[in-house]
Amino acid sequence: MRSWSIPVGRLFGIEIRIHLTFLFLLVFVWSTEAATQDANAAMRGLGLVGIIFGSVILHELGHALVARGSGIPAKSIILLPIGGITMLDEAQAIPDPLNAWKRDIRIAVAGPLVNFAIAGISAIVLLAVIPGFSLTARPLLHSSALLRSLVWANVYLGLFNLLPAYPMDGGRALRALFSRRMELVQATQRAVRIGHVFSILFMMVGILMGNWWLVMIGLFLFFGAQLEERSAVFQSVLQSVRLEEVMLTDFATLSPADTLEDALEKAVHTLQDDFPVVRGSDMVGVISRQKILEALRAEGNGYVQAVMNRIFEVAARQESLASAFRKLSARNLSIIPVVDDQHLIGIVTLQNLMHSMALLAESRKLRREALES
Repeated sequence: MRSWSIPVGRLFGIEIRIHLTFLFLLVFVWSTEAATQDANAAMRGLGLVGIIFGSVILHELGHALVARGSGIPAKSIILLPIGGITMLDEAQAIPDPLNAWKRDIRIAVAGPLVNFAIAGISAIVLLAVIPGFSLTARPLLHSSALLRSLVWANVYLGLFNLLPAYPMDGGRALRALFSRRMELVQATQRAVRIGHVFSILFMMVGILMGNWWLVMIGLFLFFGAQLEERSAVFQSVLQSVRLEEVMLTDFATLSPADTLEDALEKAVHTLQDDFPVVRGSDMVGVISRQKILEALRAEGNGYVQAVMNRIFEVAARQESLASAFRKLSARNLSIIPVVDDQHLIGIVTLQNLMHSMALLAESRKLRREALES
């Protein structure tokens, strides 16, 4: 999702990105309206798109700011042709099994409440400023009535997102309620099944009515629910995997007394990108291959201790992989040493995690098959 989007700015420290498919929507609206031989109609069509997606940005900001207040920072907001997605850094969330469902409901309903607030404030201002302005005149949502569309676009967005169709906001709130009585993965799977019913209904009605927007929304709901279910299963695996199962035990270390040229020579003969720096039996820092190269280019040869990162996190062998991810992301690290009785026994790097996870999953599968046979 992120790799097919481009950054356009930041709001409240949150990166705003536009998915490339959004550009096709702009071209579609422009060409459709321009076909009427009216340049003003094309501009009004783009104006309507701007209103809708401005409302979507504020909707997603509502999610992001409430999530931040709940201890889950938002990494970015991605705009799609039929809505937006707030990418939360859930790895930094503080585990709170008793109140997590309440937090998730607050985050979910924040977006629709923002839309209802925009609709209400806009309606009050328009009725007060424009004599004889009608909120109920037809059409309610059209490029020929942009001011009225500002109100109704937010009403529709708020109501649509409250549908209990996962991964819509209503579906997320429903999952949070389910999670009170079952594991998150099971709650997600139940919410996904309900979401699939809605997505199939949207697609069937869209096909019968010849409304391809409804078909597109149905497809978005279906595939979005599938991705969310996979993400929940992956998070569950992270909680169950211990670092001793995936850590590297055969790894190279550097000494703070090593020169940068010596360190680079060692780096050439290993696939590691990150190295623990050890003095005797004590770990005193970490350094990356990239940092070694940058220091050599900028200052010439020197010593590892002068450029190594002295701020690092360590983990115990029995810690979960989810815990390691939280530590890695909290300080934007790429390596975490694993210690046992204050002795370095392994390392976990972002470089090896996905490869190790794939092999671990396969080994567990083979073990299950062996036990069943």
